[in-house]
Amino acid sequence: MAGLHTSFSISRYRPDLGLWGKLTARDSLIRRLDWMMLGSALLLNAVGTLLVWSATRNRTEINQGDPYYFLFRHVLNTGIGLALMIGTLWLGHRTLRGAVPVLYGFSILLTAAVLTPLGSTINGSHAWIQVGGGFSLQPSEFAKITIILGMAMLLSAQVDAGDRVYPDHRTVVQALALAALPIGIIMLMPDLGSVMVIVVMVLGILLASGASNRWVIGLVATGAAGAVAVWQLGLLDEYQLNRFAAFANPELDPAGVGYNTNQARIAIGSGGLTGTGLFNGHQTTGQFVPEQQTDFIFTVAGEELGFLGAGLIILLLGIVLWRACRIARDTTELYGTVVAAGIIAWFAFQSFENIGMTLGIMPVAGLPLPFMSYGGTSMFAGWIAVGLLQSIKVQRPVSA
Repeated sequence: MAGLHTSFSISRYRPDLGLWGKLTARDSLIRRLDWMMLGSALLLNAVGTLLVWSATRNRTEINQGDPYYFLFRHVLNTGIGLALMIGTLWLGHRTLRGAVPVLYGFSILLTAAVLTPLGSTINGSHAWIQVGGGFSLQPSEFAKITIILGMAMLLSAQVDAGDRVYPDHRTVVQALALAALPIGIIMLMPDLGSVMVIVVMVLGILLASGASNRWVIGLVATGAAGAVAVWQLGLLDEYQLNRFAAFANPELDPAGVGYNTNQARIAIGSGGLTGTGLFNGHQTTGQFVPEQQTDFIFTVAGEELGFLGAGLIILLLGIVLWRACRIARDTTELYGTVVAAGIIAWFAFQSFENIGMTLGIMPVAGLPLPFMSYGGTSMFAGWIAVGLLQSIKVQRPVSA
């Protein structure tokens, strides 16, 4: 049952009815999409578009004198993301399973290209590739998807074939090795935020696959030991050390390393219950919060939409995660369950980290808020993930 066309065949399509049969099958397919998840993600995207516009329309130093500069680009990124979601749904997660070796190899090459002269540095992280026209790609976002698909393919192969109840130790080692290569490359950039997300993804995937808990415990212990070693050996850049210092003590240097966190909390706190109104945030209009259209987009919501608006955003993110959990639970194959679990871990941790750093309860890690922050690659990857989740739901056998 590979690809979306297979879903048509199990949607009660009757060849003797010709065109009517095809339309009926297509209608059945559309009704089987998870519209609650899709609608929530689209609402997040729409609100994010307004917030990006609010955060950038007056910033002439970055919008090249055009108040619509970031708005148009954000809408374009959304359109491309939606097209990629539809394409992913059309192909189907099972078809992509067969293409994993090619996708993984291409992802590794693209990620490694950042370490060559093709790479560029943005906000202290050498994690981007400039593609012209002011656009750039962050290959680590695509690496998240290929890691999820690759680990799911390896860990589910024997189980879905009926040969084993859970993956054996050799398979787990292979899956961890598959994830270790891109993690190592991303660490060299360095892009600590993406590494944190991928490690959480790997943990979620191992738990969903039924692998022995000893692997999960061992991975957590190894990660903790590795973090201590990185700190002691001085492998982190100065700006990353400053971020952790600001997290540990925001008052250490309020005009320096603690500036972002302090201004973010001021912006959110000034919104009160209902906010100052869209485009009327004093902190936003005054350009006090850096990178407000990307990493700190939640501060615009907190100030201009208030506690109620920010709470609605968290609720919508929760709905996306809840529906994804339903999909992971209901699918009849381990492959689909593991893919969904990896996406859930990715969205959940990245959302928590992004919102947490604006509130001062998490260190600043340079991670975008899914579906809301400005950034093409993160938008593309997020919508591809939604396409994978929808494919897993659509291709479940139809109950009688």
